Formats: sequence, structure tokens, C-alpha cells
Amino acid sequence: MEIASKLLQRAVEEVALLPGIGKRTALRLMLHLLRQPEGQTRRLAEALQELREQIRHCSECHNISDQDICEICSSPKRDRETLCVVEDIRDVMAIESTGQFRGLYHVLGGKISPMEGVGPQDLHISSLIEKVRKGEVKEVIFALSATMEGDTTNFYIFRQLEGHQVRLSTIARGIPVGDELEYADEVTLGRSILQRVPFEGSLKQSGQ
Repeated sequence: MEIASKLLQRAVEEVALLPGIGKRTALRLMLHLLRQPEGQTRRLAEALQELREQIRHCSECHNISDQDICEICSSPKRDRETLCVVEDIRDVMAIESTGQFRGLYHVLGGKISPMEGVGPQDLHISSLIEKVRKGEVKEVIFALSATMEGDTTNFYIFRQLEGHQVRLSTIARGIPVGDELEYADEVTLGRSILQRVPFEGSLKQSGQ
């Protein structure tokens, strides 16, 4: 795709690197921005720069945050004895949108995937184990996607937490096998949290 302007060409190539956006869509977006008032484009650029430079991760749960401790972890209204383990920040947003969960979260930052070179040491698993060892957490809910990698990660953490005085449960399988959590509708996801089952029971059902 030939573009007369090298400046426009560079902008299109950078935007096209974003997931789900090809070069044609990127070109339409850039042309749209060029038709907008200059101030709007500048505000967008400033917002992206501030996001990249100032965003941080919560020191408690590893969720994105503007502060050292996120609003969820610092809220006195949350149940600190219940911990929901998720893959990434999109899953936190998905579960929060249901309004059915009032506990805290622990964001792993991914799933164990030997095919992609991701092992337990690459995830926030050690900090999760440490939280449980402190004794305040009474229940850990596994809320990873119903994929082979998700089940492998659940089982690995389960084995690490065996022997600790903590209840281990998993969200009910209202989520179709193979689906990512973030794509589940709010009603289904909310019910799967409320109707969670003991993790050991889910192992028997899956044949592990």
C-alpha cells in the first residue's frame, strides 16, 4: 500500500502493530485524526505518553494502578479472606463488571505454557504462595480460562498450596471449555463465581 507521505506511512505502520488492526484500518484511523482539531490529536498523544510513563502495577495484587496499591486492595469494603486468581488485568475487569465478587485478586501475569517458554518462575506465583502462608487468606478461587494452559497452571498452584489451611475452589464450568475468561458474558461469569466448586472436585471431573 503506497502512501505519499512518509510521516503518514510511519504512523500507519506503528498503529498497524496493534492487535486486530491491519494497515487499512490503521490508515483510516490516521486519516480520521488528521481531520480532527489539532488539540484532540495532541490530547490523545499526551494521554498515551502519560499512560506509558506513569502506569504502575499494584504491589499487592499486580493489577494495573495509578498508585503503589490499587483501589481494590486498599478498599476497606473488600473481603480480604477471599482471593481470586486470574491470568491478567482483563480478567479483573471482566469479573468486576459482574458485581458478584467482593474479595481481592491476584494477577498471575499469564499462564504456564511450555510451548511458549512460560514457566512458573515467569508468573506471580511465589507472591501468591507467600500471601497464603501469612494466614489471612481463607479461600483461593481459581478463575483462569478453561484451556489446557489454564488447567495446568491451576494444578501447579494447587500442588504448591496443598497442606496449607486454605479452601481451594474454582469457578463453575459455565464458561465453555477453551474460552478465555474476558469473552464470557457478565451473567454467565457472575454465576460461575457464585457457584464455584471445590478444586479437588474439578480435578475428578477433568480426569486429572
